[in-house]
Amino acid sequence: MLFVFPAHALTDEEIKRGFNLTVFGSEIAPLGFQARYIHKYNGVVKFRIHNLSSKNRTRAIRRFIGTLENQISGLKVRIVNEGEAANFNIYVVNRSNYIQTVREKIEKRRTAKVPGKCLVKSKFSRAGMIHSDAVIVSDEGEALFRRCLIEEILQGLGPLNESTSLDKSVFNDTSKHTRFTDFDRLILNILYDPRIKNGASIRSVSRVLDDVLKDTRTRLGL
Repeated sequence: MLFVFPAHALTDEEIKRGFNLTVFGSEIAPLGFQARYIHKYNGVVKFRIHNLSSKNRTRAIRRFIGTLENQISGLKVRIVNEGEAANFNIYVVNRSNYIQTVREKIEKRRTAKVPGKCLVKSKFSRAGMIHSDAVIVSDEGEALFRRCLIEEILQGLGPLNESTSLDKSVFNDTSKHTRFTDFDRLILNILYDPRIKNGASIRSVSRVLDDVLKDTRTRLGL
């Protein structure tokens, strides 16, 4: 099953605006100049799924991860087992364990503030994404699980910011999307195009963005 939202009429300007809003910035912790350049994974994204919930969602998560290479050109993914090196951890928890898991596994601080209904936190540099950790709540219904699954995994691949103005995107905590929307497919495919370089500024990206968007639309049929 592909988590794809039906096509909408998307203008070039709103796609470019959405790309710049989500890729250049960080929702959780604004990092000044560090958040003002492109950051995406080089090489294979190695996912490890940690099921800490009474409702085991491993199969659904593996299925979604398995669709990513087909939906995002230029992205390579693999699911690794216990003992293998991972650069993207996914912790699946009950709501009752959400805050504790974030504090222990991600923040490493017992008094850390824990925002949101689910969460992803990433480390990156001008050379690219280094590591991401997502915490997804499993036991509060299908809609929240799917929303958290898609939003946090996609954000952890590079588009770390959100905006309430992006009504066609999961990168908006006020939207109700529970599918990988066409809007977000365009953003991720633009980001992982080889012409969009790690460390590039918004100004340098603007020089190639029109061509990348045109080619991405053609490739995806959008």
